[in-house]
Amino acid sequence: MDALRDEILFQLSNPVAFTIPVLGGVSVSASVVTTWILMAALMVLTLLLTRKLSVESPGKVQLGLETAVSFLNNFAEENIGEHWRSFAPYLGTVAIYIALSNMSGIFGLAPPTKDVNVTAALALMSAVLIYGAQFRFRGLWGGLKQFAEPLPLLLPINLMEVAIRPLALCMRLFGNILGAHLIMELVKFLIPVGFPVPFSLYFDLFDGIIQTIVFVFLTALFAGEGIRDEF
Repeated sequence: MDALRDEILFQLSNPVAFTIPVLGGVSVSASVVTTWILMAALMVLTLLLTRKLSVESPGKVQLGLETAVSFLNNFAEENIGEHWRSFAPYLGTVAIYIALSNMSGIFGLAPPTKDVNVTAALALMSAVLIYGAQFRFRGLWGGLKQFAEPLPLLLPINLMEVAIRPLALCMRLFGNILGAHLIMELVKFLIPVGFPVPFSLYFDLFDGIIQTIVFVFLTALFAGEGIRDEF
């Protein structure tokens, strides 16, 4: 039981991978290292997949990529409205990063999204996007007026949402991924061979994709609510 307890405590922590010997020592956590690995893999994969693009005779890979981009654009337009082009690149980038982070446990890496610092940063980025767009497309007065919609009596609740929305985005992603990762590690600890495979397919793959969709959908929905009916 002591070994099991130690394993749970270790998985709940965000261990330091290494320390950069400058300014008294800069600690680099495991979640940051995993993020660097994912970034490098994405850069290499992007170069490989886009090196033979063609207008006249697109290949199967290019057609697949164009289908994915078209799906993303349609999703952004449907949920955000006429200003969707400003949001689609962010939504696509965040979706790819969160999906790969959530599924990195399949490759033996600790998912960065089980670190609350990572999910908090993602949520704050989305909050800046949501409320920044509200003021950008409505103007200062229009953006402020939006907090009193649909009724002035709802002003306190709408102001609370400024903090509640990013907190909900952060904790929903963090809680689900951390819980799934803990379950997987416990299964591996108790039954290390064979049995964890179907659990991994669900928690690392299926649940990881579901949480990605939820995060991106809520970000697009909140952004669309703030600017869809601007005048």
